[in-house]
Amino acid sequence: MDHPIESIRGLKSTKLKGKLIMLCITGSIAAVESIKISREFIRQGARVIPVMTPSAQEILHPYALSCATGEEVITTLTGNIEHVKFCGDVQGKADMVLIAPCTANTLSKIALGIADNPVTTCVLSALGSRIPVLVVPAMHSAMYHHPRLEEHVASCTKMGIETISPYFAEGKAKIVSLGEIVAPALRKLGDQVLQGKKVLIIGGATTEFIDDVRVISNLSSGKMALALATQAYEMGGTVTLWYGYGAGYSSHPPSYLDTKTFCTSDDLISLINSSQQFDVIINCAAISDYKPLKQKGKISSGEHLTLSFMPTPIINKKLRSKTTLLVGFKLEFTEKQIVKKAYSRLCEQKLDYIIANTVHSLGNDDISIWLIDADKATLRKTGLKNDIAEFILHTLHG
Repeated sequence: MDHPIESIRGLKSTKLKGKLIMLCITGSIAAVESIKISREFIRQGARVIPVMTPSAQEILHPYALSCATGEEVITTLTGNIEHVKFCGDVQGKADMVLIAPCTANTLSKIALGIADNPVTTCVLSALGSRIPVLVVPAMHSAMYHHPRLEEHVASCTKMGIETISPYFAEGKAKIVSLGEIVAPALRKLGDQVLQGKKVLIIGGATTEFIDDVRVISNLSSGKMALALATQAYEMGGTVTLWYGYGAGYSSHPPSYLDTKTFCTSDDLISLINSSQQFDVIINCAAISDYKPLKQKGKISSGEHLTLSFMPTPIINKKLRSKTTLLVGFKLEFTEKQIVKKAYSRLCEQKLDYIIANTVHSLGNDDISIWLIDADKATLRKTGLKNDIAEFILHTLHG
């Protein structure tokens, strides 16, 4: 009978189907997070084999990881020479070694080439076999900032090891979120179709000021932009995200994305004027077509108020000179004549592609799109925004 773990394998995606990941756990209290980490990779389709140091086994029982992965946990090296079987230069070797969490002690040993337990021995073998190695540190912040440890992090980088920087809170260098661990792994193990490409994603909402206190915005959540930026990163692109925190935003961009924020349409124009050239620009931001004539101070309450508005510049026209591949979005209230209206905008703004969608997508995790090119060829797709982002980027670069 299959292990119960098979019920969740590939549940989120099959991006890591057929991939073998060695999850190395060391003696940090963050070792308790390794169950969640292992299952997240399994939900992406991977096979995960846990490897534990003796110190890690004092924090978390190997049975827990065996249950979480459906695999026998490597707690000691035996006559089966596990470090060679999975991390040596042999057929069927692991696709990646992930140390999460990684203590200061283990990180230092890796930098110095010390192999005195199952984890460090597997890592040493993996480096010699050119298997990608990711390190996720977790320790007290004073340890992380020790000069010698900083040298060891640099040494690991020179050896080709990628260190996923921790976040700092409560005096600790804490392990990052699941998404910030999985995305770099997907980037290393994915198809890399955007490698060498500079990609700009613009999303979220603009916020325009009525006075120095009040604003007008919209309900764009920015979820589509985050999905596109994350997917472009996973596909190997050098990704820049311009993100507007409007009234409907629901999440913050992950730290691995180069993110700049904007508020008003004027802020966005300033970003364009000071920006570099990009290979691809996808603009799915909800940019206000009009802005009020701002009044100074605070308008008195309780009085009848009439506002005057002026049109904002068309952002896509300003983006045109910054790229050879420009993709815009067109939001409509209903599906009636949606392709015709979107194609008209494509021609008017000289876009290479336009993606039409309806207001149903605002704030939701799913979306229906019509992807239209300059010849009016149209593809229709419905699904979760993460899946639609993958579809869009593969279509553009297929």
